[in-house]
Amino acid sequence: MRGVLHVMARICMLVGGLLVVVTLAPPRWYIRWLAGSWDDPKGNVLIVLGGEGVNETMLGQNSYWRSVYAVWAWREGGFHHVVLSGDAVVTSPMRDFLISQGVPADAVVMEQRSLSTHENAQLSAPLVRSWPGPYVLMTSDYHMWRARRAFVRAGLPVLPRPLPDAGKRITQWSARWQVFWDLMGESAKVAYYKARGWV
Repeated sequence: MRGVLHVMARICMLVGGLLVVVTLAPPRWYIRWLAGSWDDPKGNVLIVLGGEGVNETMLGQNSYWRSVYAVWAWREGGFHHVVLSGDAVVTSPMRDFLISQGVPADAVVMEQRSLSTHENAQLSAPLVRSWPGPYVLMTSDYHMWRARRAFVRAGLPVLPRPLPDAGKRITQWSARWQVFWDLMGESAKVAYYKARGWV
C-alpha cells in the first residue's frame, strides 16, 4: 500500500510540475530556439509551407497566418515568385487568398503533392532552382528548425523567415496547452527526421 501511495505522490508531483510549466512559465525560449533568426530576409523567391486545412474553401489557422505574412512580405517588395508547398486542399485556398490581396496570379506557383515537410523540400527544390536566389522560407516559428534543415538536405539553401505562430498564441492563457502539444509533436518529428537523416 505504501508503495502505491509513493507512486501516486510522484505522479501528482509530475502533473503539478507540468501544470506550472505550461500555464505559468511556458517555454518561450524553446519557440525562439526553433524559430532561429528573426531578421526578415528578402530574396527573389518566397517559399511558403502550407499547414492544416479545414476543407476546400477554408484555411486552417496556421495556413491562414502563413498566407497573411506571405502577403505582407510580398508588399514589402523584392520578391518575384511565391511558391506554395503542400497538398491542393491547403495550397489552393492559400493561392486564392494571396491573389485576393494583390499578389499577381502569375507570380504564384503551387507545389501540390507534398504531404509532409520532407516532401515540401524534396518537391519544391526542383521547382525553384530554375530561378535565381536568394530563396526565403516562410513557415511557423516552431516549424522552422526542421523545415529549414529539410530544404538544405534537399540541396536548396534557404533563408529563414519565421512567423510568430506559437510565440503569439502562447501569450493567451487559453491557448497554452495547445501550444505545448504542438511543441511536443514538433519535438517528436525532429527526432524522427534526425533518425531518418532528413535534417
